Amino acid sequence: MKLPMLRPCNLFLFDLDGTLIDSLADIACAVNLTLARIRVQPLQESDIADFVGNGLQPLIERSLRKALGRDPERAMVQEAIPFFKEEYGNHLLDQTRLFPNVREGLDRLPWARFAVVSNKPEGFSRRILDGLGIGNRFDIILGGDSIQKRKPDPESLFKAIDFCKGSPSRTAIVGDSPVDIRAGKSAGITTCGVVGGFRPKEELEAAGCDILIRSLLELADHFRPPE
Repeated sequence: MKLPMLRPCNLFLFDLDGTLIDSLADIACAVNLTLARIRVQPLQESDIADFVGNGLQPLIERSLRKALGRDPERAMVQEAIPFFKEEYGNHLLDQTRLFPNVREGLDRLPWARFAVVSNKPEGFSRRILDGLGIGNRFDIILGGDSIQKRKPDPESLFKAIDFCKGSPSRTAIVGDSPVDIRAGKSAGITTCGVVGGFRPKEELEAAGCDILIRSLLELADHFRPPE
């Protein structure tokens, strides 16, 4: 069996939803509570899963489009956004859990620094990571409202690298979505896709990720400390 090439890396940038945390049930709950408040029919959780990963407003727009069967009016989107923020804020830790082996995977990389680069609002991201007991593992937590341009734009990645005094040649992004892979490629860093999140393996492969893993435990099998 051929062993994987060990890539030098001392900074890992992690996506949040679908990568570190299994948050779909709480997101779907908040979406459907929001739809109910504006008298729109609820959606299946599997439908909502397809809309996660690009930020809060795209989530609301796509959910409304699916539920209505047409493009929603801008006023309806703007009405729904604060309802979602309220509902999600009340339910974001009801069922959300870390994926298996997240803590153990981070523990296997003792030489590295960690950051979170998510399109979820920063406040929600911090509350969830702190609530799950791993917020202090990350040097910086960036959300979709922490910067002007969300992933797949590389702005948040560059901000995290700069904050951690890292180098693109020694940085990797770890995520479950082609959005993460495209952002990483734009930033010129190693891209690692995680199977088992919200997007299928085939999408990660099509996006051209450098590495494909099924658990964060596998990161230590692909990376090493820079010399």
